[in-house]
Amino acid sequence: MSTVTQTLEIYLIKLRPYGLIAGLLLVSLCCIQWINKNKLPVPAHKIAQEKGLKDYYKKYFPIGVAVNMRAIQGPEADLIEKEFNSVTPENDMKMGSIHPEENRYNWTNADAIVDFATKHNIRIRGHNLLWHTQAPGWMFKDSVGNPVSKAVLLARLKAHITTVVNRYKGKIYAWDVVNEAIDDTPANYLRNTRWYKICGDEFIAKAFEYAHAADPKAELFYNDYNSEDESKREKIYRLLKSLKDAGVPITGVGMQGHWKLSDPSPEMIRKAIERYASLGLKIQITELDITVRERNAQRSANTPLPVDSGLTPTLAQRQADRYREIFEIFRQYKKVITGVTFWNVSDRYSWLDMRGGGLAGGAAASEATTRMVRKAYPLLFDENLQRKKAYWSVVDF
Repeated sequence: MSTVTQTLEIYLIKLRPYGLIAGLLLVSLCCIQWINKNKLPVPAHKIAQEKGLKDYYKKYFPIGVAVNMRAIQGPEADLIEKEFNSVTPENDMKMGSIHPEENRYNWTNADAIVDFATKHNIRIRGHNLLWHTQAPGWMFKDSVGNPVSKAVLLARLKAHITTVVNRYKGKIYAWDVVNEAIDDTPANYLRNTRWYKICGDEFIAKAFEYAHAADPKAELFYNDYNSEDESKREKIYRLLKSLKDAGVPITGVGMQGHWKLSDPSPEMIRKAIERYASLGLKIQITELDITVRERNAQRSANTPLPVDSGLTPTLAQRQADRYREIFEIFRQYKKVITGVTFWNVSDRYSWLDMRGGGLAGGAAASEATTRMVRKAYPLLFDENLQRKKAYWSVVDF
């Protein structure tokens, strides 16, 4: 019989005449005194509950998350405040959302996100100032519907960037200035978008120059997906080097990070980081998620996707292992990686859910053959906002 057990029995015998309640109170005090004396450790899970992702990575880089109005008003808001120290508006600062008509800006949602972040002392990344998708049609047409000239389009771009960046000057520390300008086809360099058709490649440098003029202290990024793929990586490198050589005010490159359980390989990620860092640019992982869905190479385009089986224990473990592998790489390159942002808060909502669970990856996830509801379960928090295995794999170092 242990010493503490013997002591408790003695107390119970002596206190029997005074009643059960008095006895239990004294026994409780005795237990507390014994625990303090012997310095029993506080359970690890209780300690962990006091820390968020941002705390685990305090000595490495900020941990961010893409947000929308639902996230900052509902139950996810508390989780954001606890876990993250950077936010990126998912859609509310994109050109089509914030500037739907030539003479009208819609500031409501963007202002609300900035106010939320400012109130909670959370850094803000602006996303984005120029993209071929979600760009309003009026930007490219004159009053009778004909394509505008290069001079007119650049003037409109300058007015848009100047107005938006000036409004949040001193509040937004970094901007994704140009988003996804590189073509996915190996043989082509830049996307053949309306921006390119009217302006050639000049619109890219001009966008950075306009943003820098509006806020000289803001960090300015080029942002793209599949930036680890060798062919696309070299085209992105070519663009970044040309901007640097021309003296364009660019701070860094955003590697989006819409990844899968087995792709890209760790070596591909490392090579991309080192390649971009060789230009003296900062690197941020800007839209991280890891879908548990993988394309079946034998499935034809007309074959329906199988029934969603949920996040099985096997998939959850594979995802946790994958996140562990990736964050080990991020920590190894902490001298050049200045931020990691997850694209959405939890598995309750992911942009990939409406795109076949993200089978195609990146912006290409919207391709018609996979555009159906199938959850991707790509984040660190489940549908009940609870930490998944993947969460613990990220902070276990």
